[in-house]
Amino acid sequence: MSDEHSRLAPSAIERCALRLREAHGRLEPVPPLRTEYPAARLSDAYAIQDCNTTHWLDAGRVAVGAKIGLTAKAVQKQLGVDQPDFGILFADMEVPDGGVVSPGRLIQPKVEGEIAFVLDATPDADRMTTAELIDCVAYALPALEIVDSRIAKWDIGIFDTVADNASSGLFVLGTRPVPLEAIDLRLCGMVLEKNGEPASFGAGAACLDNPLHALRWLAGTMARIGRPLAAGDIVLSGALGPMVPVRAGDRIAMRINGIGDVQVRFAPESSEGAAHG
Repeated sequence: MSDEHSRLAPSAIERCALRLREAHGRLEPVPPLRTEYPAARLSDAYAIQDCNTTHWLDAGRVAVGAKIGLTAKAVQKQLGVDQPDFGILFADMEVPDGGVVSPGRLIQPKVEGEIAFVLDATPDADRMTTAELIDCVAYALPALEIVDSRIAKWDIGIFDTVADNASSGLFVLGTRPVPLEAIDLRLCGMVLEKNGEPASFGAGAACLDNPLHALRWLAGTMARIGRPLAAGDIVLSGALGPMVPVRAGDRIAMRINGIGDVQVRFAPESSEGAAHG
């Protein structure tokens, strides 16, 4: 997260935050924010995200961790940044392993295969070594991140996606905890299947060369902004392969060598009374 000073007035930040909340509530995307505010900075985008985080927390939603985005160097280059981004995970964003995503819950979803870390301690920002991070992780889980964008046609720049809670949507966690000592985080392979056909491949090295590097970045960043990670937090560490677009009726299954598998279904449009996750 950049330390640069904001350029947008508080009223503009509130206006952008409200626009994204309304898009979320109505399931109607809005034009890219960057076109209206071309001089806005990354700090403005995080201010918009934080405005909505505060709104949701005040409204009763419960934060359960964070997601890391833009962990692939190629995507960073495409958006003109040299670091990842992050968004907040809320408890009501989780869909159970093998569960169903109801029609009309998301606008334009895509899925990614990731490694999730569950913490059992708050990383000490002053001694942020690999050993400190490993000591703070209780276990890893296979995870699906179902990303979504409140920006029309996924026409996003870095300002748009950060403001939009890092294009977060829902997430699915596997149910078999795996200790870090049992995993090669860098070399573990991932395959994601859509409707029984392989759709995305990757490995831990695709996530900032090692998912622990992504966790280190997030832990330091969250400590600096006053929202430090804590015991029990879930961290989605970043995509191990390309995003896969999904629509109603699709079935997604993902497995990571040494960690396990996880799956989710998107109910057909005509489905009545589908589970909401």
